[in-house]
Amino acid sequence: MIVGLHHVAIIVTDLAAARRFYCEVLGGREMAAHYRAARDSWKVDVQLPDGGQLELFTFPAAPPRASQPEAQGLRHLALRVTAMAPLLQRLAQFGIACEPLRVDEYTGARYTFCRDPDGLPIEFYETVM
Repeated sequence: MIVGLHHVAIIVTDLAAARRFYCEVLGGREMAAHYRAARDSWKVDVQLPDGGQLELFTFPAAPPRASQPEAQGLRHLALRVTAMAPLLQRLAQFGIACEPLRVDEYTGARYTFCRDPDGLPIEFYETVM
């Protein structure tokens, strides 16, 4: 029986930039890092504050995202936030620009997007806990 989402895997081009974004900027915690010599690849596990996880991978010569934002496959990563203003202030401190706030026409919740260091759309979706 499925009980929830365990992790999302992301292929990154610059591991240092991805670590900074997902750990330092967004508040994740690096749990483990493994170099896989047979693949010339890194795998870094990052735990989000709610316990969910991201896997950051590097692969030599990985192709870029085909189009923005409507490529097949992962469209965007949505992260739940409880207060939008402090998040936007934190992102601004790191020089990360977000799109103007929008309101979900079905739920009334506020949300916005920014881009990770590789251009992956990251949505921040405000929920009340």
